[in-house]
Amino acid sequence: MTDLKNLERGFTIWLTGPSGAGKTTLAVKLARKLREMGYRVEILDGDTIRKTLYPELGFSKEAREMHNRVVIHMAKLLSRNGVIAIVSLISPYRAVREYARKEIGDFIEVYVYAPLEVRIQRDPKGLYAKALRGEIKGLTGYDGVYEEPENPEVKVDSSKMTPEEEVEAVIRKAREMGYLP
Repeated sequence: MTDLKNLERGFTIWLTGPSGAGKTTLAVKLARKLREMGYRVEILDGDTIRKTLYPELGFSKEAREMHNRVVIHMAKLLSRNGVIAIVSLISPYRAVREYARKEIGDFIEVYVYAPLEVRIQRDPKGLYAKALRGEIKGLTGYDGVYEEPENPEVKVDSSKMTPEEEVEAVIRKAREMGYLP
């Protein structure tokens, strides 16, 4: 077992992008790599938190913002206690992501991108199939709002990069920003 390294301050890696873009895959591989390097890491997956804490919560703008604020608070607590928090959350609104950046402080925004055709092909939750059949409306990144990040610290294109290349890009940026030695 690797001895854990104590970071004086943790930080948050915020993965944003529409459903099927590759956030969960990157979160899991990034967490594994950082743990192998000896760091304390926690993944805050938006879907898991929603199902666990408030499964009846809807998907209105207000409900999404409330959900995002809960995740922001959790990431802030982890980060200030020396943990690397990896947030995997669609987080479609720029204003909420900017609030997260301001509230948490030590923050890397990672835009996980994949073209719509690729996301439709992957469709891990079957949401795009339902949207294409007209069974759901307002799917984020399809016929619902997704405000792309204007200046993320890292942008990865999961249709062109391997997950390992994405992990290295994020770790390289964390080093450049002084979060990792």
